[in-house]
Amino acid sequence: MKVLVTGGLGFIGSHTVVELLEKDYDVVIIDNLSNSEVIVLDKLEKLTGKKIPFYEIDCCDYEKLEKIFKKYKFDAIIHFAGYKAVGESVAKPYMYYSNNLNSTMNLANLATEYKVPRFIFSSSATVYGDQTPPLTELMEKKETSNPYGETKAMSERILSDISKANKSFSVVLLRYFNPIGAHKSGVIGEKPSGIPNNLMPYITQTAKGIREKLYVFGDDYDTPDGTGVRDYIHVVDLAKGHVAALEYDFEGVEVFNLGTGKGTSVLEIVKAFEEVNKIKIPYVITDRRPGDISASYADANKAKKLLNWEAKLTIKDMVKDSWNFERNLND
Repeated sequence: MKVLVTGGLGFIGSHTVVELLEKDYDVVIIDNLSNSEVIVLDKLEKLTGKKIPFYEIDCCDYEKLEKIFKKYKFDAIIHFAGYKAVGESVAKPYMYYSNNLNSTMNLANLATEYKVPRFIFSSSATVYGDQTPPLTELMEKKETSNPYGETKAMSERILSDISKANKSFSVVLLRYFNPIGAHKSGVIGEKPSGIPNNLMPYITQTAKGIREKLYVFGDDYDTPDGTGVRDYIHVVDLAKGHVAALEYDFEGVEVFNLGTGKGTSVLEIVKAFEEVNKIKIPYVITDRRPGDISASYADANKAKKLLNWEAKLTIKDMVKDSWNFERNLND
């Protein structure tokens, strides 16, 4: 089976490529390198021992994208490419709507034109808006608190409508929560461009001395310690969830949460990192970030039942593997 992976050199995409290749799928990667580096391709090939076709293409460029569909006969698409920072989306809404929606529409249109039967979309728990967790797939999507989340919700609707109009086009919407961790080898992991938007790289860069301290955005949420609570999932578990979705036999549209089902606060993550890695993390409390909500964690029972998938790795594994990647990283 030949699989097109967009954003395949990014954090989640690269780990998914490893899992796909280990199960002998043929993979083609598209990435515009806006939040990744081409050196990741070399790392993936060394990790897997396989040569991987790669094209530096923006999924918003329809003509260049179509050339790839003409060259290869794809059996499935896994779509990771897109902007993903909540705070930035609030500041630059047009950029997010333009990029994230156009890339999805381009891929979906080409998939139907070139008869690609399966489309797996990298969605997000943000589509649930601010609802009381645990969040289940049966909950209605609510107005999200930021443009990033809205692009995910709108992309879900676009893909669902296209699937309804094209019975041979099946879509899996994977709503995942907060991926952290890294490959156990320490070769690939999360390396954001510029100032990190996510918690874990901020922690690891502080541990490494790149940053003076960690900023904790808000301690007045309605949570046990006042800091935001999220469902942190190891990126390798998340990657395996995509393979499980690829192997799931169905028609139409299916939605799955990929999470652990357990909420962990920011300060609990900091404490776990300190205990596991024996490093003190200096931090200060600052104002809440625009668009953030107090708590979000999954009900992942549907994925367990239908995909035979569940998260296996623990918070300790996540903070250990994240630090292992960061300390081996040559900046």
